Amino acid sequence: MASVVSLLVARLFRLPEAYWAPITTLVIAQSSLGAALTVSWQRFVGTVLGAVVGAIVASYFGPHALVFGASVFILGLLRLVTHADRTAYRFGGVTLAIVLLVPRTDPAWQVAFHRFTEVSIGIGVALLLSMVWPEREAGP
Repeated sequence: MASVVSLLVARLFRLPEAYWAPITTLVIAQSSLGAALTVSWQRFVGTVLGAVVGAIVASYFGPHALVFGASVFILGLLRLVTHADRTAYRFGGVTLAIVLLVPRTDPAWQVAFHRFTEVSIGIGVALLLSMVWPEREAGP
């Protein structure tokens, strides 16, 4: 149910890759509320970092392997500076790859913003679902 809501909200905003919202919801919503909050925050931080690095790099360079490798390295340095965990780094790398390597005709900043928005919708819907309809912990 939550994935469908995420998809509909992303489509309401006419996001070009609305499918990222339900994918994110599925990743986040399969946790307890406490775990969902943690993974949501890390996914959010990683997506922001990956989108910003991806937008900056894609605005000045093409999708070359060396550029991509250097960008992933920069993302790793930013992870250390922001004290984000490996989950954030992993999600940041995914966002970076999508923004930098997937061919598009739109400006890099627009692609990065759309990616950030799609993921944020998925996170928001998943957290709302986790609060309204918490998953019961399995007994022994």
